[in-house]
Amino acid sequence: MTFTSTQAIPASLLSTRTGAARYQNIKAFRKGACEFQTYVANNAHAIPNYDERHRYGEGVSTAFVESTVNTVVGKRFSKRQQMRWSRSGAHLVLQTRTRVLDGTLRTRFQSWYPALFNAASTDQEIEVAA
Repeated sequence: MTFTSTQAIPASLLSTRTGAARYQNIKAFRKGACEFQTYVANNAHAIPNYDERHRYGEGVSTAFVESTVNTVVGKRFSKRQQMRWSRSGAHLVLQTRTRVLDGTLRTRFQSWYPALFNAASTDQEIEVAA
């Protein structure tokens, strides 16, 4: 059975009358459930429908990506690595890579170094350099 984001938490669980006498921590539960419902509603466009993906033979796991990232990062933090990363260096690499992927690296550099860019520079040249 497939659920939509609006079906994630039944309204009856969030009402102040239902179940209040039966559960000792109902206020904390309701608060967490409301926050979860808001999160799901605000991010529904980005939450994959795993049932539908599975039906069409698409992958539903990112474990292989996480494993690869853990391997690369673990190797870079290793003391045996000649050019190992520091925590602050890894954070800076991640920030730079994120700016490349979300398309804001060029504008950030332009704000720092306006004379560096001329009209002939293209976004593709900047991304290749990053």
